[in-house]
Formats: sequence, C-alpha cells, structure tokens
Amino acid sequence: MALRKLVGKQLIRSFSSDSKLVTLIPGDGIGPEISSAVQKIFSAAQVPISWETVDVTPVRGPDGQMGIPQEAIDSVNRNTVGLKGPLMTPVGKGHRSLNLALRKEFNLYANVRPCRSIEGYKTLYDDVDVVTIRENTEGEYSGIEHEIVDGVVQSIKLITEPASKRVAEFAFKYAKANGREKVTAVHKANIMRMSDGLFLRCCREAAEKYPDIKFEEKYLDTVCLNMVQDPSEYDVLVMPNLYGDILSDLCAGLVGGLGLTPSGNIGTNGAIFESVHGTAPDIAGQDKANPTALLLSAVMMLRYMELGQFANKIEKACFDTIKDGRVLTGDLGGKAKCSEYTDEICRRIVDL
Repeated sequence: MALRKLVGKQLIRSFSSDSKLVTLIPGDGIGPEISSAVQKIFSAAQVPISWETVDVTPVRGPDGQMGIPQEAIDSVNRNTVGLKGPLMTPVGKGHRSLNLALRKEFNLYANVRPCRSIEGYKTLYDDVDVVTIRENTEGEYSGIEHEIVDGVVQSIKLITEPASKRVAEFAFKYAKANGREKVTAVHKANIMRMSDGLFLRCCREAAEKYPDIKFEEKYLDTVCLNMVQDPSEYDVLVMPNLYGDILSDLCAGLVGGLGLTPSGNIGTNGAIFESVHGTAPDIAGQDKANPTALLLSAVMMLRYMELGQFANKIEKACFDTIKDGRVLTGDLGGKAKCSEYTDEICRRIVDL
C-alpha cells in the first residue's frame, strides 16, 4: 500500500510517476458538463491521469434496498481516488443521501474544505483563509431514526470515541503539515454534555500531542457570530458532522459561495474529492455552469496524489482567469459560457 503522508498545502498520498487511474462520478444536472470541463483542463495541462467514469444511479440490491451500483464501488476500491460532481437526493420519501452513502461505504471520515478569498472576486470579506475539518461518518447524519408513536420521531446522534479521535488527530496533523497556527474545536458540550463532551475530550487529547499548535474550544453559535464579524479569528476548525455541514457552508459564503469552494473527503484507504454545490437542473445542458468548485476540488486531488506541479499550474490559470475578469460565467458576474470559461483556463495553462 502506498505510503500516506502530509506535505505541502493538502493531505497527500504518494504515488508513482506513472499515469494514475481515477474514478470519475459526473453526477446529476450540471455534473456532466462541469466534469467534462475539468477533463478538458486536465488534458491541456497534460496531467498523467486516466479517467474511469462510473454511474452511481441507485440500484435495487438483493435485500430490496436501493444502493450504489457494485461497479461504482469496485471502481473506487480499485483506484482509491475519485472525483465526484453534484448528486441529487430526493427530499423525503425515505431516500438516503448518496453523498452520505459514499462516505459511509468508503469510510471517508474527514471532510476538508479550504475557504480562501480569490483575488479579483470581491466579497464583503477580504483575506479569508479558513479550513473546516468535519467528522464525516456519524453524528446526526448516522441515519438512525424511528417513529416512537404516531407523530413522534426520534433521531439519534451517534458520537464514538474512535471516530472523534481520528478526526481530531487528522486536524492537528493537517495544521502542522500546512503551517497553520491554531485549531479550534467547535462544539455544544454545554448542552449535549455526553456526546459533544466526548468529542471535545478527544480534541483535548489530540492537542496535547501538538504543543506547537494553539488549541481553543468554542461553542458553535459563538463561532458563527465571530466568523461573520471577523473571519481572521479562525484558522483550522474541527467539529462533528452536522456542525461541519453548517459552518463549512457559512465559510464558503464568505469567499463567494459553494461555486468557488473545493472539498475533499479523506479516508483510511483513499479519498473522493467533490463539488459541494447543487445540481442546478434549471441550467443543465445550457452551457451556463461554473466548473470552478469541481476544478479546485480536482486541484486538491492532485496534491493528494503528489502531483503538485500540475495542481499549481491549473490553480494559477483558474485564479488568473477570475482575476482578469473578462471571461467569467454568469454566477461570477460575467456573460461567458461554461465552455468559453474552460477554454480561457486551458489557454492560460498552455501559455504558462
């Protein structure tokens, strides 16, 4: 098994210099369009990657339950690295999130979302540079719910010591490897004394191993308040699943939204990188989609795979295109098509 290690700007994993096969899950809605854009940009940068495209449309298994197709599971298990576009989950009717199913299937225990201001794209906040690290497998998203009596539903929040220790230690390793100075544990242990209390204890124990990293504990509501007042108060934040879902989206809003925010799900034996915005079915197939979030997630993927020289080139071409401001999609304030924006990034890559 390849050696896992932390270096550079992202958690990465060592691979040989040979072409690497990566699982591609295009997703729903605009997913196929933005996935094609990323493939085109990777081709322009001559990234030594081959794509194995798979479909994760739910299928009925032998037990009668709907689940991920076995072909998709086998592909990710073989390749250990995947890139995923947005997936649609129907609301209600007992449908389980496919995103959650993928995280559970491959034990992708840490969700990492860097939120950094992009030069040339003005928001209400300048110089934001925050990383949220979210426990990805349990908490309120464990899917343990039942109806006690008519009209009374109970949902169980599951917090375990092994999962809490694992993500806490990941956060401090990430901070140390990336030159970060502080880790903030986000919790509500004043209310949920046992569950959040356990998570907080695991964070304290991890902090003892990294005396060079400043550690603090903050209530979720306090962090939300402080974040919109002064994001520079925070550096790396680690938290249970639900809090991470909320706070990572809040941080994305500081830098321009989910359309500009990369995301990686790191597991014990692999990782899946993804765009975390919606499927935008209203503009699907119209060449209007913005592929930036998926592209920056793919840049995270390249650093994970120790292909940093390609990651740096693609990232620079993307940021230079946004900074220039001439060829931008509608959500970025421009009038360009997805294909035109993609071509501009490709042109800049070739010129580098």
